[in-house]
Amino acid sequence: MRIFRLVKTLFFEYNREKVIKMMKILFCSGEAYPFSKSGGLADVAAALPKALKKLGHEVTIITPFYQQIKPHLHEMTHLGDRMITMGTYEKKASYYKLIYDEVPYIFVDNDDFYNRKRYYGYEDDAMRFTFFNFAIFEYMILTDHYVDIVHANDWQTGLTPFFLDVKYRAINPSFQKMKTLLSIHNLEKQGSYPLDTEKLFNNKNFTYIHMDRVNFLKCGIMRANAVNTVSENYRNEILTRFYGFTLDGPLKARQHDLYGILNGLDQDHHDPMKASLYANYGESNFIEGKKVNKEKLMDELKLEDKELPLLSFIHRFARQKGIDILMPVLEDYIKDQKFNFIVLGYGDALYEQFFAEMQKKYPNHVYYENGFNDELSQKVYAASDLFMLPSLFEPCGLNQMIAMRYGALPIVRETGGLKDTVTPYNKFTGVGVGFAFKNYDAEELKQSIDEALLLYKEDREAWENLIHQAMHVNHSLSKMAKKYVELYQKLLNEN
Repeated sequence: MRIFRLVKTLFFEYNREKVIKMMKILFCSGEAYPFSKSGGLADVAAALPKALKKLGHEVTIITPFYQQIKPHLHEMTHLGDRMITMGTYEKKASYYKLIYDEVPYIFVDNDDFYNRKRYYGYEDDAMRFTFFNFAIFEYMILTDHYVDIVHANDWQTGLTPFFLDVKYRAINPSFQKMKTLLSIHNLEKQGSYPLDTEKLFNNKNFTYIHMDRVNFLKCGIMRANAVNTVSENYRNEILTRFYGFTLDGPLKARQHDLYGILNGLDQDHHDPMKASLYANYGESNFIEGKKVNKEKLMDELKLEDKELPLLSFIHRFARQKGIDILMPVLEDYIKDQKFNFIVLGYGDALYEQFFAEMQKKYPNHVYYENGFNDELSQKVYAASDLFMLPSLFEPCGLNQMIAMRYGALPIVRETGGLKDTVTPYNKFTGVGVGFAFKNYDAEELKQSIDEALLLYKEDREAWENLIHQAMHVNHSLSKMAKKYVELYQKLLNEN
């Protein structure tokens, strides 16, 4: 009898744990690939929900219905409408649903707010995204789809924990046990607006005020049940004044609820064995595979001297990405024909002009394309010997992981997620997956480039061993998703 009771207890404990672990998650994001993308947030917004679903959880993505998404309207189901009150304003939110990659996407539409060419950068962004934050909860009321976890991301959804606390928990018991997590992908962008923005919130509170302005991200930091950044090292860095972008104080106040979870990479999408390349390859045949891709791409882009190392830079052009310390050293290498250089990206006009001038001056050794082309970028990764990311700061970074997946060795500064993901080459042990320098300094960057070029030229065996190690690293989505599940579970277990 005692054994029977023990077995029965274990059975119910097992099933109780199993039930608890099957969570409903609403992933709230200002952008989500492939429908909208301006940075790495969009990639995570697509990849993490898909990985969570594979672990058995019910995940829905909610995001604005931007102009660029309109061509997909015929694929969607109209779920209904809700009126959103923001102070003296009343605006209609229309909801549309589409299943993509087996994950439901909910698009929040309002033509006045989202039928525009850009995602962000308008004078009324405060109202546009206040509307979106309210619309997230109105979607749940409309569809009777109440979740366990509201997962907010960056400033665009930083008000959701606040609105849940001050409005929705009180009006509907289905909201009462809901937990919130805020993920910070870019601390520099905070959603900071004049103080009179608070008139839109229908409630006044000090938690959204920062430096005499309304700050969406600060509000999320103070109000969410937990906060995380996208790498462990960056989690520690943002508690300092340099990396904290004035929010180090609020972050220190929440440091016991602050976590670091390293981003994962969609290794199905970024797979040199399956991607649309000139020649597919894997760990066993990368030498020949990368050689073919390099030669074919250089022919297509009309670059000369195929024996030279090929370096690439594929990023949004912003101060964060370290272009300021790349600019003083790049031309000397090109002029001396030390390597060929491919640049894909767009952003700050100063940097766009610099790369355009480099291509004009050295058309046989520099290729620059303004914009982002996924197929071309994969070909560039496959063809590249080295990949540049000398960031001033980097919360996580996916590009260095993509480069390693394709066997392009990254040259990075030891900051944020770059430090967590790129083990620098050790000439004594042969261990490493790339090259790294410590201080944000053009001369230190130059030393790392020189180290890489010397190894490429003098020791092919060591070079190929580094490529093999880089390609073998597993930055899986599953590993990332399991960390988030653990954090969700911790929040739900708290009173």
